[in-house]
Amino acid sequence: MGVVYHGNYFTWYEIGRTTLLKELGYSYKELEGKKIMLPVVKVSCNYIDAAKYDDVLIIESCIKELKGVKITFEYSILRKEDHKLLATGTTTHAFVNTEFKPVNFKKHYPEIYKALETNMEG
Repeated sequence: MGVVYHGNYFTWYEIGRTTLLKELGYSYKELEGKKIMLPVVKVSCNYIDAAKYDDVLIIESCIKELKGVKITFEYSILRKEDHKLLATGTTTHAFVNTEFKPVNFKKHYPEIYKALETNMEG
C-alpha cells in the first residue's frame, strides 16, 4: 500500500515522550534508577492522513495532564516536507514502583514533579 504500518505511530509516541523527558533533564533510565516506572495505562491515536515509507516526520510532544499518580502526554505527528498533520494522540502512564504499586510522584519526587509541571501545556 505504500503507507507506514499503523502500529508505528505508538513507537513514534515513545520516541517523542522519551525525547521530551530528556529535554527536561530526566531520562527514563534515571527514573528507573529511582525505582519509578511509567507503564502505559491508556493510549489513543487519531489517524488523519497516512505517513508514506520515505516521509521524514516531526514528532511534537507535550505534557497534557499531571496528577499525583499519573501523567498524560499529547502527540502530533507531522510530515516534515509540508508540515501536514498525520496523526494526534495521547498516552497516559501511571507512576509505579518496581512492584507495580502506585507512587504519589508529587509527594516523593517534588523537584522532578515541578519540572514536569512547569513544562505542561495549557
